[in-house]
Amino acid sequence: MAPTLVWLLLCQLTLYTTVTSKKVCSRPPLTDGIDESTLKRVYEVGEEVTLTCGQGYLASTAASQRIACTGTGEWTQSNLACSPRMCPIPKPLQPLARGRTEAPFKTVLNFSCDDGYVMQGANESRCLHDGTWSNPPPLCKAVNCPLPKPPGDGRIVHNKPVTGTTTMYGQSWTYECNPPKAPSYEKGACMADGRATEPPVCRDVSCSIPSGIPNGFITFAVMRQHRYKETVKYGCNDHYVLDGDAEIHCQNTGNWSSKPVCRAPCKVGIKRGRIFYNASKLWIGDLKPNRILHGEHVAFYCLNKADRCGYPVATTCNDGILPIPECFQEPGKVEYNLRPKTLPSEITMCAASPPASPTNST
Repeated sequence: MAPTLVWLLLCQLTLYTTVTSKKVCSRPPLTDGIDESTLKRVYEVGEEVTLTCGQGYLASTAASQRIACTGTGEWTQSNLACSPRMCPIPKPLQPLARGRTEAPFKTVLNFSCDDGYVMQGANESRCLHDGTWSNPPPLCKAVNCPLPKPPGDGRIVHNKPVTGTTTMYGQSWTYECNPPKAPSYEKGACMADGRATEPPVCRDVSCSIPSGIPNGFITFAVMRQHRYKETVKYGCNDHYVLDGDAEIHCQNTGNWSSKPVCRAPCKVGIKRGRIFYNASKLWIGDLKPNRILHGEHVAFYCLNKADRCGYPVATTCNDGILPIPECFQEPGKVEYNLRPKTLPSEITMCAASPPASPTNST
């Protein structure tokens, strides 16, 4: 039995070697756009394949498109490249395309309308294989609302003329009540859901006796309760600057609108040095009185030690506080009195101020 067993093993080994020694080629390696629909999974040695571009793609080279399966199981080379067809971007959309005028095959454009607008048309469009779009850009039409109803004891004042029986989204109006009543809210509009604001309620409203403001006063006002839309005017003491509306009014909520604030002047907090203020270069002793109004600017002179030149750094009075630039160094008495021409304000001015740094604030 032993010789027979050896012969069978040799036959099986020979058969295995014969079957597995034959080379084949798998599906050719493909680049984007090449048509795969006619390709097989396995090819025999010597078989040839003609590569073509798929639908929606164009051959970008005139080189050989035919490849063959070689005895090593590899394919011969082909430099066929397929580029997608392009669809021209519709002109209304080009401002959003960042300079591009075309989009490649299979591109999808998704459309949406802003709140208060209804889309008329498809919400997407695809670049097709023939270089056209599947759908044109849609239109966004403004929502319409029915005309608003006036309050029971008042009327409506439209911001724009109204014709017909509807208004468009975004159009607004003001509600008014017959004096001395006030509307529970003053503004109305055509809303995104196609509804107009419901009319307010007209009611009696009064505001408390107006109060004064620090460093200021009330002008021409009777100290009593005030009705809706009545006004009171404020002013500031000398050298204080009014910040806000001088006139306040009684609102439909029964509260006054925001009162103004009187901002304090500033004192220039140095004893020696020169400043630039009101288009003039002044020694600090010549600033009489020593006062800068709120919001006004003053410049201090700093020294650029590297270039031995001076440069101005501006700062602003803010409600009684005038920050002094960190780069400013107040001179000593001897330097100030005996060598004033060596101060940063008196030497050559720098061609440009040095860059800002933690020790050089502006």
